[in-house]
Amino acid sequence: MIPQHGPSAHNNNRKYLEKVVSLPSVPTIAVVDDDEAIREAMDDLVKSCGYDSRLFASAEEFLAFEPRSDIDCMLVDVMMPGLSGIELQAELNKRPSHPPVIFVTSYKDERTRNAAMSAGAFAFLGKPVDIERLIGCLESALTHQLDQGRGDS
Repeated sequence: MIPQHGPSAHNNNRKYLEKVVSLPSVPTIAVVDDDEAIREAMDDLVKSCGYDSRLFASAEEFLAFEPRSDIDCMLVDVMMPGLSGIELQAELNKRPSHPPVIFVTSYKDERTRNAAMSAGAFAFLGKPVDIERLIGCLESALTHQLDQGRGDS
């Protein structure tokens, strides 16, 4: 393509930039799970829904990540070595704002669910996960995040 010069080139470039700048950003979902196979499966699911993803093998790895404000929603396992998912939620709660957390776990007992929800979880889903329900939770969490403004954790 031959570069254009002159007033018409400036107008074309300006129109292009206005289009690019006005495009909404693609939501980014953090997947925090110590099981690599689960992380990869969640990554595939998230991307098939049209979202970006960031994968983390532990709560500590997520907490070390910057900029966390790029994360719009989180899929988090409850039981992990080191900090648990519920302890991660407690750490996030110390910040002025953070993305909604959806717990996806094999530990589906009522006590664990109550602990997660009282810690501020957006949703609590058991493994194996119902894909339609997970997608619905993601969409609801992202809508909630848009309504609240993007998290600045």
